[in-house]
Amino acid sequence: MDIPKDDFKWFGEGFDGFPKVLPDDCTQYMLYILDATASDFQIRELLRKVQTAATALCRTLLKEFIWQRDNFNLELVQNHGLSFLQGRTNFGDSVEDEWLIVYLLRELSRQFPLTWIRIVDSDGEFLLVEAADTLPRWLNPEIAENRVWINKGRLLIIPGQGKTSAAHKRSLKLDDAFDFIQHRESDLLHTLSIESEAFYRLQKYPQQIQNSLHRAIVTIPRKLAHVLHENAAYISPAVEAFYLRDPIAVRPLQAKNPSKLLFPPDDLVAVSVKFTRVGYAQLKGQDFQNPPAWVASAAEDPRSIGHAESEAMGMKVTCGFEMLMGDPQNIDKQSVREIQLLLEDLEAGDDHLPSDETISMWPQTQDNESWLDINFDDFEKELSGTRHPTHRSGFGDKEAQDNLKRLVSRFENFLNNDEGGAQDAEYLDDMDNDNDSDIANESASIDSEGEGDEQTIDFNEERFDSLMRDMMGLPPMTAPEKAMESDGKIDSDVTSQQEGKCVDEDTDIRKVMQDMENELRDAGALSLAALPPVESHDKTILSSQPVANGKAANQKFPPAGKVSSEDGSPIDDSELDIDFDRAKELLARLDV
Repeated sequence: MDIPKDDFKWFGEGFDGFPKVLPDDCTQYMLYILDATASDFQIRELLRKVQTAATALCRTLLKEFIWQRDNFNLELVQNHGLSFLQGRTNFGDSVEDEWLIVYLLRELSRQFPLTWIRIVDSDGEFLLVEAADTLPRWLNPEIAENRVWINKGRLLIIPGQGKTSAAHKRSLKLDDAFDFIQHRESDLLHTLSIESEAFYRLQKYPQQIQNSLHRAIVTIPRKLAHVLHENAAYISPAVEAFYLRDPIAVRPLQAKNPSKLLFPPDDLVAVSVKFTRVGYAQLKGQDFQNPPAWVASAAEDPRSIGHAESEAMGMKVTCGFEMLMGDPQNIDKQSVREIQLLLEDLEAGDDHLPSDETISMWPQTQDNESWLDINFDDFEKELSGTRHPTHRSGFGDKEAQDNLKRLVSRFENFLNNDEGGAQDAEYLDDMDNDNDSDIANESASIDSEGEGDEQTIDFNEERFDSLMRDMMGLPPMTAPEKAMESDGKIDSDVTSQQEGKCVDEDTDIRKVMQDMENELRDAGALSLAALPPVESHDKTILSSQPVANGKAANQKFPPAGKVSSEDGSPIDDSELDIDFDRAKELLARLDV
């Protein structure tokens, strides 16, 4: 058996490490300067300019933005003698952070035409995933690596070299991609339909940067209000610590003595805190019982009356900071170190807590939470396409509605696509061809076996007739009767074939069952009293009747031909005659 070839090198073959796989919820991006006339020094200088421009762009667009987990970052690295910029961001549960990075990279590519950018995540070339229904059939995930590039704000794809070329059916090496871009840039694929689908989510930027935030008034300790006023981005790691808490992290909160807490609830103030929308939803959706210190504080502070929502959210925020600062695993985090320095400055007297007058001058913004609401009736109408165009209630926000409409539209296009056929197999790579062939062979084998089984199945009427007669206690059919039965069957088959085309199958089955039941009842087969003799009519057996007057009641079976009915009256043998022609005619209908 042929072993599939890949680019992995074992020990002794130039082993350069195991393939690297990105963690989940993580995106990685690389920026290259492709200029054959430039030296390495010139390339590094140009990369530093790109790095400076990226910092300025973030300062302009992301002045008040809060990242869910990691921020956008670029560092100058060198690998195999090649200098380039590289960054990695863990965006957590906020997919919008990933698309914000795509937007920033596209803007940088417009500022620096010699910059060629790649971005991938744990799913691989996720830009192609967005444009899956517009891609050419040869471009599948197995060969898409190093083929997708962003340059001058465009999405460019390195094409295959023909349907029969080996290079068309394998992933592209990075060096081969550089060579193609530098020498055959005009041959790059730039399809507007693919680009518009891949960059569809970027249409809402840069407005979406502010729309992804939510401001809410919460009641928190004055010390924590000071920390958040210094840097609002500290809220994200605290929310994550609360959302991913475990019993060990919650244990310090069970202390009844507030003095043991880093942020005791003894001096509460109401301030406006900025969240990411994902973080706010995570915090609001959590059911969390008030720690003992907070229960006592709410009972002593009359200001908490009528502010249950603000108090509950503030309690969750404060507990999140307690968990963040109390976990030894977070000591090396930059946010934890910075918060610790702020608290040390307060204790040393180098800084002071804000007064009520100072806090009153801070912005007190409470955003609408309608984006959290989902009207499931409208959701169903959106899916079915029956919502009235003037209906304004909707579910979620406009962005959610647009995404759902796009999703439904793409699904409908997929269902209505009848262009695929056997001719598409030639565009797949070798692995897909092998898999499809195996599946097709298995399916053909199963189908052939199924057809063979259907051909060997046959209804043995003689066997069925014999079993029915034995069940009813009737003697076997004689040769003359079989001959007559054979003649009658021909007419019966013709009649059943003609009538079967017009009679509903369900009604026919019910009629057959009813006729058989009537025949059996008329023949006495359904009566327990009409039992055939076991050995002979002269043999006596003990009755199943109970003992009467201390003596067993003996009972003799009636002579053959004098079987008793339920009321005790004799039944002549002629009454047991069954119209087998009629029965077989009914059974034959089932076969039609």
